[in-house]
Amino acid sequence: MTDALPRTDVTPPRPPELTVQLTAALTDKGEAYRPRTRHLDEQGRPHYTNRLILESSPYLLQHAHNPVDWYPWGDEAFSEARRLGRPVFLSIGYATCHWCHVMEEESFENEEIAAFLNAHYIPIKVDREERPDIDAVYMAAVQALTGGGGWPMSVFLTPDREPFYGGTYFPPTDGARGARIGFRSLLAQLARTYAEEGARVRQATASLVDVVKEQIEGAARVTGPAPIDRSPIDVAFTAYQRMFDPMEGGMRRAPKFPSNIPIRLMLRQHRRTGDPAALEMATLTLAKMAGGGMYDQIGGGFHRYSVDAHWLVPHFEKMLYDNALLVVAYVEAHQATGRQDFARVARETLDYLSREMTAPGGGFFSATDADSEGEEGKFFVWSKSEVQALLGGDAERFAAHYDISEGGNFEGHNIPNVRTPDEAVHEQLAGARESLYRARSKRVPPLLDDKVLAAWNGLAISAMAIAGRALGEPRYVEAARRAAAFVLDQMCADGRVRRAWKDGQLAKVGFLEDQAFVVQGLLDLWEASFEDRWLRQAVAIATAQEAHFADTERGGWFMTADDAEVLIAREKPQYDGAEPSGTSVSWRNALRLAAITDDERWRVVAKAAHASVAHVLTSNPLALSEGLLALDWMTSDPREIVVTWPADKPDSAADHVAAVG
Repeated sequence: MTDALPRTDVTPPRPPELTVQLTAALTDKGEAYRPRTRHLDEQGRPHYTNRLILESSPYLLQHAHNPVDWYPWGDEAFSEARRLGRPVFLSIGYATCHWCHVMEEESFENEEIAAFLNAHYIPIKVDREERPDIDAVYMAAVQALTGGGGWPMSVFLTPDREPFYGGTYFPPTDGARGARIGFRSLLAQLARTYAEEGARVRQATASLVDVVKEQIEGAARVTGPAPIDRSPIDVAFTAYQRMFDPMEGGMRRAPKFPSNIPIRLMLRQHRRTGDPAALEMATLTLAKMAGGGMYDQIGGGFHRYSVDAHWLVPHFEKMLYDNALLVVAYVEAHQATGRQDFARVARETLDYLSREMTAPGGGFFSATDADSEGEEGKFFVWSKSEVQALLGGDAERFAAHYDISEGGNFEGHNIPNVRTPDEAVHEQLAGARESLYRARSKRVPPLLDDKVLAAWNGLAISAMAIAGRALGEPRYVEAARRAAAFVLDQMCADGRVRRAWKDGQLAKVGFLEDQAFVVQGLLDLWEASFEDRWLRQAVAIATAQEAHFADTERGGWFMTADDAEVLIAREKPQYDGAEPSGTSVSWRNALRLAAITDDERWRVVAKAAHASVAHVLTSNPLALSEGLLALDWMTSDPREIVVTWPADKPDSAADHVAAVG
């Protein structure tokens, strides 16, 4: 790839040394590089290249050839905004975000909009998966302004990094997609307001900053007596019963998210109380998800969520963390019920991660997109004629089992799903699924987000280790070993876990969830292998976490380390969403470390963590559904089993434990 050809009527002048740097970075991409933009010359060279070409984030690199003159987050951008007296336009998203792609195509690839944005703002792009701290702060501002949030997130800031306006996706022009005001008009209005109504802007920023600080930091300041009992679990269980969908599982609503019902908590509630309703809530939800189109019936693994109330039509992106968390839920449900379909779904999902989401060094990639060839879901859907051509005599039986019809169930095409599960039929159709999988692999695949995130790898290590131990599958334990070794060898510095790794480049920062999820994964791997290395490393990282992330005054932990960049607020996670919070996982880690090591300091840490979230557990226990797992542990007596085995046969350790269990 040779020099970029900037159109000077769109992009602002640049220092010569920056032009040289960007040109060199583009050249280094090599001849095989395909710029992701519609602005190309006859030789396929991009007309525009901005500072994002110097970054490693796949999301930022997607925008490296927009006519928008993007900056990465950092002092350079805010200093330039201050020098020019301009506001900052901050756009936050992630690589597999469908509506991020839409706004890019409609607005950020539009030369007229880009020219205005470049002339009146300093535009900054942030990958929310690499900088969850920035995302959390400005999401609080957007939620305060609009009552909701999402991605792409669009926030307007002063050069002091203070927000004065924000939203999510904006259509490009007035009237587009039914919007009264489009992005182009909004840019003009806010630029004029910023230039002419300074007092109004200052008032807006002061108000928003106060709201953000209260939302991010306020709850963390609440402390008080913290009786340790199970009442928050009982309150949460009653609330989940009230909202449960008795026909389809999950919540009675659309869209349906896997995380809306905490399966592992339901299984523990059943184990403790014997309540059949808790087990039914867990197993019905798992069975319906596994039979729906949200589960990839051909290749294994789960899509992000279902847009309908029947788990049929998914949002087609696949996230590493969703699949890792669901594997653990399916394995534990198999342990509780003996159901082989749950074990099979866990295996198929882990095989998908091993086959399609594993980096050469053993770590796991982050996600795949929903779109391919510009259409959401195109890679995953089928026509009946395609199935007939591929399967011949098996086509009708396959179509009957997987709901394949001439009319289709999704925009004229078919999303394979199973209305009447039958494990015997599933086994009989293994060859047919393999035929469709081979044919599908020849299609244009969705974008792969091939960065390695430490937190999500920690979850995947847990999934591999737990499944390997519980299902008697050494190959999964070995995959957990390789991933753990990758994280420890490639993603740690100064005793702490860093956030992201991509093409040999390691992020400079790491967050609470990176430390916590990796510690959890190492503990699960130790329990699966009994190799001392993993326990030693878990204790070392947890110790470093206490030194740099702990709130020593009130208990619990901050999202960012004590030496991290100072933002307008410092979050102390108090909410579990699609991913567990670092707080909930760290709390349970401390309880496990106390039981394993019998070190009193971890009991002290766990009690302080409980005290730091007791007000949340009392007022809104559903907000900390994963934290309730820690509370369940804290109000139980861990069972200790001593197992011995011949010193010359260490590999038999897991077999001995499985036999005892």
